[in-house]
Amino acid sequence: MLLLVLGGIIDFGRAFTTQMAVTQAAREGARMVALNYSAGDVNGRVSAAAGTFAVTTTIVAGCPARGTTITTQASSVRVDNSFSFLILDSVMNLFGGGLAPTLTLSSTGSMRCMG
Repeated sequence: MLLLVLGGIIDFGRAFTTQMAVTQAAREGARMVALNYSAGDVNGRVSAAAGTFAVTTTIVAGCPARGTTITTQASSVRVDNSFSFLILDSVMNLFGGGLAPTLTLSSTGSMRCMG
């Protein structure tokens, strides 16, 4: 029982750290989209910001092309990131592994267009 409690405390710290990385990656992605970088550049920056976490990135809204006057209400961008986190992964490995449930951590970054 103590092992499960200790594993839960450790996993909470791991999940919190992972959530911070996913959030930072979403902000970096939104900043890149707001500055009109290509989708490849955005994905590269998101991957670099996420570090060792393989996040899934979705660009929900983009900015108009450079030089275009922004007159609409939708002059902001949104980037969604998600990551599948294994709960109690370290404890489950002691008991045979492969049975750990997953938790999807997600974050949204939004920013005004800078065009």
